[in-house]
Amino acid sequence: MPKPGIIVVGASAGGVEALQVLAAGVPANLDASVFVVLHIGAGIDGQSHLPAILSKAGKLPAVQPKDGAQIELGKIYVAPPDCHLLLEKGSVHLSHGPKENWTRPAINPLFRSAAAAYGAGVIGVILSGTLDDGIAGLAEIKRRGGVAVVQDPQSALHSSMPLNAMKRVDVDHVVPLSHIGRFVADLVGTERIAAVQEQPMSRTPSDLTCPECRGPLWEERQGRIVEYTCRVGHRYTPVAMEAEHRSTVERSLWSSLVALEEAAEIAEKLAPELSESAPDEARRYREQAASLKEILKRLPNEQ
Repeated sequence: MPKPGIIVVGASAGGVEALQVLAAGVPANLDASVFVVLHIGAGIDGQSHLPAILSKAGKLPAVQPKDGAQIELGKIYVAPPDCHLLLEKGSVHLSHGPKENWTRPAINPLFRSAAAAYGAGVIGVILSGTLDDGIAGLAEIKRRGGVAVVQDPQSALHSSMPLNAMKRVDVDHVVPLSHIGRFVADLVGTERIAAVQEQPMSRTPSDLTCPECRGPLWEERQGRIVEYTCRVGHRYTPVAMEAEHRSTVERSLWSSLVALEEAAEIAEKLAPELSESAPDEARRYREQAASLKEILKRLPNEQ
């Protein structure tokens, strides 16, 4: 059966620390290539400091690849800021395609492309992070016969991504962070039975709109994985959708609070030029603003 030779790793919050530990545990003679996506901002110059950090942490050189770079064994490839990292047979490709779960680079595009190109030769690894980016991609790796590895949530600074992976994917191994680098290295070259899992996908229109472009969203279901995608390609899991709309509600409420306080200021400062009711109006605005502040204090925290 195919032997794993491609290791794809996804991390978010707490991911720099987790990736350093993983890199430190991987031996210099690794007969595989490692590809990493960490949720990072667009950056100023398009460069990430992560390759230097990982090169210093472990024995393998880490690089930020250029589009079309040939894949070499014993090297760590890190997704650049604001670009999806994709794999084809023998080469790396960078894409400024649609964001997934409101982020670019996202984990799912890397995992999906690796599964499509290398099938059962892929080891997918989910590390520390919030929400659930990477879960759909990890499910695709499993569906095509690859291996799914998850950091033990108890060893993660942020456990949401590992926990969601364990909830939605038939994970093969749950490994403490301190052992995960050596563990995935030992998986390389192991013989195993790898069967492609046939899971039909259903696609139906939904009543929801894309948080990014406000286009209509389609609901896609495959096994236990549910995603929402718009016509231009933005994708969201239910967890990411809920988190984004919660943020939208909070932003809207804060904007309303600012408007109420400004209205009170205007009514107070311009009272001599306005009607006699201006002070009463200012008082009502202040009362409404105070009520809105109490609502904001009681909003649920993001998981």
